[in-house]
Order: sequence, then structure tokens, then C-alpha cells
Amino acid sequence: MRPNARKNIVYSLILLLMVVIVYTYRNRDSEAVQTEEKKEVVGKISLNGQTMGTTYNVTYLDESGRDFKAGIDSVLLVFNQSLSTYIPTSEISRFNQEDTLVYEYPFMYPILTRSREIYEETDGAFDPTVGPLVNLWGFGPGGPTLKDSVDIERMVNSVGFDKLRFDENQLTKRDSAIYLDFSAIAKGYGVDVVAQYLADQGIQNYLVEIGGDLVAKGVNDKNELWKLGVNRPKEESSSSDIYSIVALQDKGMATSGNYRNFYVRDSVMISHTIDPKTGYPVRHGLLSATVLAKDCMTADAYATAMMVMGTDKAKALDEALDEIEVFLIYDDGNGGFESYASESLKPYLSFPME
Repeated sequence: MRPNARKNIVYSLILLLMVVIVYTYRNRDSEAVQTEEKKEVVGKISLNGQTMGTTYNVTYLDESGRDFKAGIDSVLLVFNQSLSTYIPTSEISRFNQEDTLVYEYPFMYPILTRSREIYEETDGAFDPTVGPLVNLWGFGPGGPTLKDSVDIERMVNSVGFDKLRFDENQLTKRDSAIYLDFSAIAKGYGVDVVAQYLADQGIQNYLVEIGGDLVAKGVNDKNELWKLGVNRPKEESSSSDIYSIVALQDKGMATSGNYRNFYVRDSVMISHTIDPKTGYPVRHGLLSATVLAKDCMTADAYATAMMVMGTDKAKALDEALDEIEVFLIYDDGNGGFESYASESLKPYLSFPME
């Protein structure tokens, strides 16, 4: 055989060997990717259920594929036995019927402590004793029934978180007419409790949502930050009508708004957000307040407070506090929307309609 022919055969064999090696490597890499994708799909668990008069949705990543629904339901059951006003025998219901409560569960003292802090930070805009005024204006079980000013003035005198006294063991009233209702903070706290339960099980990537309040930790099954939508603040808007999207990184998030829960009387819109100081529904241009914080309990309470305060005071509060980030949607005065976002939040915001 001629040297050139022999050389060509050697080159061909080398080329063929290289092709085989490359093919094998790529095929192995492809199989690894497919295997990894299968692990992500198998490891993604989605659970849902009912709690606090609304729904919960929990998604987490777990290579073992463990189902924590029974544990989550148990945690929420005990949580509601402490803080639900819809359960006659709960801790909070018993306190509202009496003047003193000795705690049985571990949830009352933390929510009281955080409520007092936010009550003071917001100059009383967030106040868990405002419930009777909310009911008075018709946003309780009885439906919309506007009361007269005498009733409102009398009720305002029995509102005020500073009329409570508590320590690590018990809670007492300074005014027997005080009625406690954590509806503006309990959902957020419940989200935190479920999130902590998952963390205790070794789960590092999860999204917990109760009635629109959320906590996100780690990443989703696509190895991306969890992305949550903020609805366009219109009465007729559907849940898919998104104004903005927030990429949530290891934080709690809550949104409060007046654009759905209201009624009209004598051509006047009556908002469900009641100012604890005046006793009357708020009337301003702030339509939606979304707050991000290290925990959802904090986010939930501040979102409610901002809807009481209005746009300008909400912006001022955002600038004064380092512990929260804010996204506000408000009326531009011409039938459209304007928005405001904390500087540190802007890199995590996107606007699908633009």
C-alpha cells in the first residue's frame, strides 16, 4: 500500500474516532440534561387548599417528591384556632368576648408585637382594632348598611391599639369595648408560618400564597426567581390582567387595594378601607399598594396602612423605612394610572403592557 493511501486511512480512522467521541459526549450531555429536566419536573410539587375564608397555593422543589399537604393543613388548623374571628372558640374570639386572654398557642404574642410596631410606625394607620368600624360601614357579614355619624363617633372612641396591654403570657383590654381583628395581617403571618414549616423540612425553594399574600424563597423549577403579577386596579379586571410583574427574591409580598371591595351609595363610592382616626372610608387616588418585606406579615400590614394613608404619605413612609420596598398604582387624574416604585425594587419590575 502506498504511503499516501496509508496516511489517508489513518486520517480517516482518526476522524471517525473523533466523530464517535463527540457524538458520545453530546449524547451523554443530552441525556444528563434530560435527566436533570425530569428531576425538576418530578421534584416540583404543587398543593392547594382552603383556609381563612380563601385559598392557599404552595409550590416547592423537592427531589424526594414529598407531599406536605397534611402537615400544611395541620399547621393552618392550629393557626386559625388562635387568630380566626370566624371560629367562636379561637383565642381571639374568646378575647373579644372577655377582657383578658392567657395564650395557649405560639402565634398571638408575635402578631401583637409586630402589630404594635407597625401601628406606631404608621401613626395609627394600621390598627387591628378598627374591625367594628369596618362592620359599621357594611363590610362585615351583614352587608352594606351605612350608619349615622353618631354611631361612627361613638365607635371611634373604642378604637385604638394603644388600648391593649400585653406581654409574653397574656393580653388585656384597657377598654372593654375593644374588638381585635387581625384580618389585615393574619394572612401574611399565615404565609410566613407555612414557609417556616417548609424550611423546617429542608425545602430551600418554594412559593407560598394565601389569598394573594406571598413568600418566595430560592428559585423555581426553571432556576429563575419566582415571578408574580400585580393586577391592573380596575373593578372589571380579571386575575390575568397584569399591570406589572415582580421578580421576588427571598421576600414576602402583599397587595392591598380598594378597586374591588366597595359599594356605591348616593353616587358616592364607599371604600372598605376605613381610616381608624376619622372612622370614615378613605377618599384618595391611591388604587393599589404592593409592599415587599423580609416577611409577609410585615408586607401585609404596611400594604393596608398605605391604603389608609394615600399616595403622598405612602411615598414618604417608603423613603423613611429601609425594611420595605413599595410599588404604588394611583389615579393620574385623567382616568389613567401612574405608578411609583422604590429605587431598590425597580430592577425587579417589568411591565408586560409596554
